[in-house]
Amino acid sequence: MNRQLVEYEGKRTLGSVVGAFLYAAGINLFVVPAGLYTGGVMGFCQVIRTVLAEFFQLHFDTFDIAGVIYYAINIPIFVVAFRRMGRKFFVKTLVTVTAMTVFLSVIPITLIVEERMAACVVGGIIAGAGTGITLRMGSSGGGMDVVGVLLTKWKQDFSVGRVNLFVNLALYATCLLLFEREIVVFCIIYSAVYSLAMDRVHTQNINVEVTVITKADTTALEKEVFQEMNRGITKWSALGAYTYDHAHVLYIMLSKYEVHRLRAIIQKHDPKAFIVLNEGVTVAGHYLKKL
Repeated sequence: MNRQLVEYEGKRTLGSVVGAFLYAAGINLFVVPAGLYTGGVMGFCQVIRTVLAEFFQLHFDTFDIAGVIYYAINIPIFVVAFRRMGRKFFVKTLVTVTAMTVFLSVIPITLIVEERMAACVVGGIIAGAGTGITLRMGSSGGGMDVVGVLLTKWKQDFSVGRVNLFVNLALYATCLLLFEREIVVFCIIYSAVYSLAMDRVHTQNINVEVTVITKADTTALEKEVFQEMNRGITKWSALGAYTYDHAHVLYIMLSKYEVHRLRAIIQKHDPKAFIVLNEGVTVAGHYLKKL
């Protein structure tokens, strides 16, 4: 990997850490003080924390043990997923989850607003934006995001959103049995705001088709795309209508947030390559969807 790509991935990893900070801030400053529960694996971790505090009298003051529980649950998920995820995605997700756990433990639980509706909206916006930034940087916060990706690879009918929906239904059913109905209603409101904020920052699977026309030898370029990006290439030979020079045409389909990385690879091997981008295309058939 050349220096440009290293710097690019470094900035994206830093961006995912910033997203983890925003998520933790939204949780510890708005959601937890309001007595609410987020969705997914983190929501179950918060329920476990509440059970430990109320039924076993294990109080941790301003330290939120839910972050530590979340990290512990993610360890077996990472062990199972290590061979199925891309190396860079795995490393960045591990960094993000570690940073998220640290931020959840360091940021004190502070009551900023007393109105639960305000806490739902503001906390949902901040936490959702943080998760959206993390996803946009090619990482994830672990938990059901990783499980959803694994299930999608196993069976095409699955999606990350559908998996999260089923888990949240189970979570809120549990909350309905343990807590007041009003809390469950506010949790659902928070989840809706959180999802909207996340989608505004990051839209999953915006497909982009890339056509590259080059006169250079493409062997090294193709190998780097295969190994570094885990993307396929359709290739054919061409002839310039004006110059009658021989050229190679490469056709690549990828996510919008992989375009910058692909362009860096192309520029590395042929700065004069002609690149055509077409965004928002519909893809059917065998195509790897990424976060």
